[in-house]
Amino acid sequence: MAGIKRMLVLGHLTATDLTDDPDWDERVWRQPGANIYASRRWGEYKRRIGWEVRRVAILAGDGQALAYAQYQRRRCGPGHFVLAQGCPVLTRSGWRRAEAVFRTFLDHLDLGRFDLLGVNYQQFQRPESVLALLGHGFAPIVTPRTHTLELDLTQGADRLRSRMEGRWRDMLKSAEANPDLSVAFPTDLAARLSAFDTFSRFYADLKRRKGFRNSLEPAAYRDLAAADPNLLFLEVREKGEPILVRIVHRAPERWTDFYVASNARAKATEASRLAAWRLIERAGEEGCRTLDLGGIDPFGNPGVYEFKRGLCRDVVTANPLWLFSRTRLLRRAMTGLLAAR
Repeated sequence: MAGIKRMLVLGHLTATDLTDDPDWDERVWRQPGANIYASRRWGEYKRRIGWEVRRVAILAGDGQALAYAQYQRRRCGPGHFVLAQGCPVLTRSGWRRAEAVFRTFLDHLDLGRFDLLGVNYQQFQRPESVLALLGHGFAPIVTPRTHTLELDLTQGADRLRSRMEGRWRDMLKSAEANPDLSVAFPTDLAARLSAFDTFSRFYADLKRRKGFRNSLEPAAYRDLAAADPNLLFLEVREKGEPILVRIVHRAPERWTDFYVASNARAKATEASRLAAWRLIERAGEEGCRTLDLGGIDPFGNPGVYEFKRGLCRDVVTANPLWLFSRTRLLRRAMTGLLAAR
């Protein structure tokens, strides 16, 4: 009888609100699937640009944490769109109970008939999560742009360099030999704020020149990014003047080329190749196993694609946006619409 009672207690899962918990980041970053999108700073950034942000822990009956989820909500027509980026982050105990975790998460959200839920793991997806998403009727949205290139850093720098395209390698040698170029990884807050301001100027100019739209709002993210220990800043200077800034998301075994912006001098000096190689060297030194080059769009952005392809051709399908609605017709319509974009 005691064993049956214990099974009943362990079988009952609850969602506990931890939105204001000051230890949220400490809890999340202890987990194998921790990532910046589940962090408090990213949540604060999304709050600043108009989302309602909440954080919950999914607990077993004995109080053991099985998952952590930070989700965003905003009004969308007659309903709401709820977005969970990089989560739910399953704990090791939660791996074998992933389906129950997602059931509890859905119960907690209490979605209305016109609400949509999107889960995007941003390349931090686990097999257990995929099975749970499929089991609960989530629909994956895969498009040509949901692909990326990954560098396996365990093969070592020499092997990676030998696999580059010859032209890419020659241009890298030229940049390495240029005495006017220097690479730095700013660490103190003032230097990182300055680097982010440079990035913002370059990024705004890039958007004007290329005519593209992006959801990043640098002014809202500035202080949060500069203070985030999980972001690496890389700056290339020519004769002391910054010409390129790269921001990289660091997770325990996986780094992601998050954002990069530069000016015309960076292109003229091949600073982008030097920055990419110094990033590869740094990631390998810190024990990173996989470097995600940040996505590819061969048709829509061929220039950036050609640059990345010269460095690596190991293409993988990126984690899709998983879409859920309690109204099946709405889910099917939105899945088709988003897949066609």
